[in-house]
Amino acid sequence: MNTYSDVPSIDGCVVRKVDPDRVADVRERMPAPRDLSDVADVFGLLSDANRLRLLVALLEGEMCVCDLAAVTGQSESAASHALRLLRAHRVVTSRRAGRMVYYRLADPHVRMLLDVALVHIEHTELLHPERDGES
Repeated sequence: MNTYSDVPSIDGCVVRKVDPDRVADVRERMPAPRDLSDVADVFGLLSDANRLRLLVALLEGEMCVCDLAAVTGQSESAASHALRLLRAHRVVTSRRAGRMVYYRLADPHVRMLLDVALVHIEHTELLHPERDGES
């Protein structure tokens, strides 16, 4: 009979052997620390549900702060603050038309990140049957 201690850990290596060529290849392709930090910042921005709601709303196209606040259920002040942060990190862009400011996704890469994340969630719904009926 197997006990817990007989089962190899799936978190670590069963045999401690480093492949130096593979490690060197991967290290050579690793982005610079500053680039990784910038990517982490973008994912950090996407980790907030309210900011994510704004971005998902912008998948439908350009919108003003008033409409974005209404769609996402946020106050205009909260939406505006979140949009300023997203704009500062080049996730959204804005244009002014008189007194109105309209926001849109900064580029196709932002759309791609959102699309892939949303498809991933749909795909993983099969793995989480306990979430059936949740909103």
